[in-house]
Amino acid sequence: MTRLAEPAARRVLIAAMARAMIGHAEELTALDAAIGDGDHGINMKRGFEAVLADIDAIAAKPLPQALGAVGTTLVMKVGGASGPLYGTLFMQLGKALPESPTLADFAAAAETALTAVKARGKSETGCKTMLDVLAPALAALREGIATPDALFRALPAAALAAADATIPMRAVRGRASFLGERSIGHLDPGARSSALLIGAACAALEEMA
Repeated sequence: MTRLAEPAARRVLIAAMARAMIGHAEELTALDAAIGDGDHGINMKRGFEAVLADIDAIAAKPLPQALGAVGTTLVMKVGGASGPLYGTLFMQLGKALPESPTLADFAAAAETALTAVKARGKSETGCKTMLDVLAPALAALREGIATPDALFRALPAAALAAADATIPMRAVRGRASFLGERSIGHLDPGARSSALLIGAACAALEEMA
């Protein structure tokens, strides 16, 4: 993970996550149209397009500040609840990580960020939100520290499975909660976007390993 001390590596990582959101904007919007406002994909695309537009300046910063800059951009550019939640995620990761993090550092920072997202959204796991991917992903990260060679494949798989597990859930928080029982049977868009971000980040990190 020491390569993240290099601006070029940070650029690859951040760009990979941004392109994942932009490339799946229509899918995320369709998911949100079923149980929300129908703007999740559009909003995430707008936010990460702004990140890409400033990618060179962001990647030039040390890793903690770079992640903080991503978070600040998302808060400013992404509408709805997603901007503050994803902004909090990235900003807290930046605050908790050293410039050259180990996997153990990532796990500790992810726990801090997860706690902050829970507080910001006044939610917990089991409510059919992005937390239902972030928490299992953190557990998979902790379990995979001892076997790092397989981690960058195991972690996205765990995130995708966790996202799919939101389908039978009844939404308790967020816009979807207004639908009550009708929210059952739909993949949560925030869970899906979280899984996509994790998958993109792991793919980029695996290439650097």
